[in-house]
Amino acid sequence: MKNVRNQLLLVLLSMVLLLSACNPSTVNQPDEEELQYERFRGSFFDTFDTVVHIVGFTETEEEFQKYMERIEERFIELHQYFDKYNTYEGVNNIKTINDNAGTEPVEVASEIIDLILLSKEWYKEGEKKLNIAMGSVLEIWSDYRKEGMHNPRNAELPPMELLLEAAEHMDINDVIVDAENSTVFLADEKLRLNVGAVAKGYAAELVAQEMKKLGFKSFIINAGGDVRAVGEPLDSINKYWAVGIQDPDKISILAAENILDTIYLNDLSIVTSGDYERYFIVDGQIYHHLINPDTLMPTHHYRGVTIVTEDAGVADYLSTVAFLLPFEESKQFIENYEGAEALWILADNSIEFTMGMGSMLKSQGATID
Repeated sequence: MKNVRNQLLLVLLSMVLLLSACNPSTVNQPDEEELQYERFRGSFFDTFDTVVHIVGFTETEEEFQKYMERIEERFIELHQYFDKYNTYEGVNNIKTINDNAGTEPVEVASEIIDLILLSKEWYKEGEKKLNIAMGSVLEIWSDYRKEGMHNPRNAELPPMELLLEAAEHMDINDVIVDAENSTVFLADEKLRLNVGAVAKGYAAELVAQEMKKLGFKSFIINAGGDVRAVGEPLDSINKYWAVGIQDPDKISILAAENILDTIYLNDLSIVTSGDYERYFIVDGQIYHHLINPDTLMPTHHYRGVTIVTEDAGVADYLSTVAFLLPFEESKQFIENYEGAEALWILADNSIEFTMGMGSMLKSQGATID
């Protein structure tokens, strides 16, 4: 899936993830015989247009590699389902649905059905800010952003009349799901689905749950900044995983130098939406990839919004909506969502966070042990 929210995500969570959760240079290592589990790590780059990193604790490397193989296989499968650019033999995916808009229903896998139904619910709950039916509008912005990035001197905004014309074809009620028959039909032939705002988090959560059922009890997935932690580090040293929040103004090749703060957590997900990964500049103004469906333009309330909650798919959804709302509305939206915590980096680089988020931040006294 092309450029799916690598986004923001800022990759926020610095792909190193700080992520072992422990730093051998700063902690005392126990004797080998005291360790029941060992730490292993792996990565792959063939899904969701991003690198997926896994760190986990297992008794043997062979056990870890078996989980890694299954994780990669599943990510590839889910990537193919949610891809809106490419076709795959024997697979009906988002592109298949778009290609058949206004023509006929398309039978798809249960994962696609579930994600679309969830997204329709989230559209209603989330101030109608997350709309997977606005693909036609997003395609226009994507084309202009790519051109602006390749030719900065000639960068320009898409004409509003062009956006308004595309916006005539983004009614989510025209996305008709028949769950009993596992079909999706786009009643408007010009409507285009784009699930990029939620697919990666949804996939990370699905894979995490499946791995737990298979017996993988201590691991963390970082899918291009969409992070899902399961269990706690089984290294007899640290009680929490540590995940770094990207500083929007730092781009050092040394990941540790880009960290704004660190979050300590277990059995939770972290997702960030931000303005500093996919953007172009017109007349000195940054125009990022997060488009408000009401104005058809990017918002400029924040540099980034980081969400912590249990489910990675929900975190993806919440981060998008929270980023598109003005601060007081955004704060109220998160506070009304049970189990969610947030950190906002405002446009002036000031920082706000919920009380629960503060208890997880290194800067506020949280520790890893």
